Amino acid sequence: MAETLVRYAESGATALVTLSRPEKLNALTAAMLDELEVIARKLDVDQSIRSVILTGSGEKAFCVGADINQWSELAPLDMWRRWVKRGHQVFDQWARLRQPVIVALNGHAFGGGLELAITGDIRISSDAAQYALPEASIATCPGWSGTQRLVQLVGASHGKYLALTGRRIKAGDAHATGLVHEVAPAGEVFERAMACAREMADKAPISIQLTKQLLNAAAGEAVGATLEGMAGALAAHTLDAAEGVKSFQEKRAPQYQGR
Repeated sequence: MAETLVRYAESGATALVTLSRPEKLNALTAAMLDELEVIARKLDVDQSIRSVILTGSGEKAFCVGADINQWSELAPLDMWRRWVKRGHQVFDQWARLRQPVIVALNGHAFGGGLELAITGDIRISSDAAQYALPEASIATCPGWSGTQRLVQLVGASHGKYLALTGRRIKAGDAHATGLVHEVAPAGEVFERAMACAREMADKAPISIQLTKQLLNAAAGEAVGATLEGMAGALAAHTLDAAEGVKSFQEKRAPQYQGR
């Protein structure tokens, strides 16, 4: 049986998802992307889960990015198909989850780790954590929305600073840009995240989930799916919709009333 590198647990109505490769600072592998996708699919259909915490194991890093040994020898087309495109698919699923996702940044988040962190809705950082997009230092580019979702979050100016210099910024500076929402002592990060998750889980879940979709759409995330989903749900519960179904079943022309 393959080793589980992304742990899943539940605490009441909150799901706890933990990157579990601390000896490699939780660097992402193809197998971890697969596990993240399976968990995202589970969460998206689980009505008992009202909030999600995503974190890393160990004290040093949330995730230091993609494991270089996984992609460095891939041919260009395989790099696109099996790595970049795959990462986007999985990260998009996380960004578009119905439930709010709180990222408990127990340590550093670099490259793909930072890109994973910004798929969440709220980020709570250890005061010892640092953040960076170091891809240019190894002659590559951010591949999992570091030039897209990150810019929507912190603006082009801060995005350029991170991506073009490759420098690490401290938690306080990340907070000043809006990259993280709270900074806490290292030993309190998970506790703060759990308090936030439980606060959200206590609120009306449908209202929270619809509001998240609206806010995502305002930021350019899945605009079409949000509009079509809400319009379709509204239209499907009108008197005209009931008449449309009934007339189809009775093989007659519908008599619509605009209600």
